[in-house]
Amino acid sequence: MTQDARSKGRLIAVVGPSGVGKDSVMAGLKDAIPELHLVRRVITRAPELGGEVYDAVSVEKFEAMARDGAFAVHWGAHGLHYGIPTNVRYQLGKGTDCLANFSRKVLVQASKVFPQLVVLNITASSETLAQRLAARGRETASEISKRLAQADKPLPAGLQVIHLANDGPLSQTVARGVALLQPASV
Repeated sequence: MTQDARSKGRLIAVVGPSGVGKDSVMAGLKDAIPELHLVRRVITRAPELGGEVYDAVSVEKFEAMARDGAFAVHWGAHGLHYGIPTNVRYQLGKGTDCLANFSRKVLVQASKVFPQLVVLNITASSETLAQRLAARGRETASEISKRLAQADKPLPAGLQVIHLANDGPLSQTVARGVALLQPASV
């Protein structure tokens, strides 16, 4: 379906285990499809930790923002809180497709909030994930083991899901992702 055929943009919820390369794939997709909007999440993580560009806030500030309705969807994972700001609705209302880094555990909730939800499920082998997690240096060996144990959690049923493997070169993954997100018109 082309952008003009939809009255609203799609929220493309990018999911996958830690270390799969979600941020890199999202940046590559944004470069390849400039009209995509990257959603900037609010996270209770220190600002200097790198990875995605996000708004760092304290737990207290996050909780106040959640009470005040600042998030369309929010969740907790790995000792942190994550929020998708409500202003994403503005971009979607203009017909803009939006990419957002999501948690699998809130996809059903998100599908109720965002009728045009598409899940981009990025995968990689256990070996690739272990190497990437160790290289980024954010977690202990025990934390890496816990993340790897959760890597194969299934997605909820009933969602529109696009699967994208990211074991090889990033450029190839991005090219496949572009093709999957923008199928040729028939």
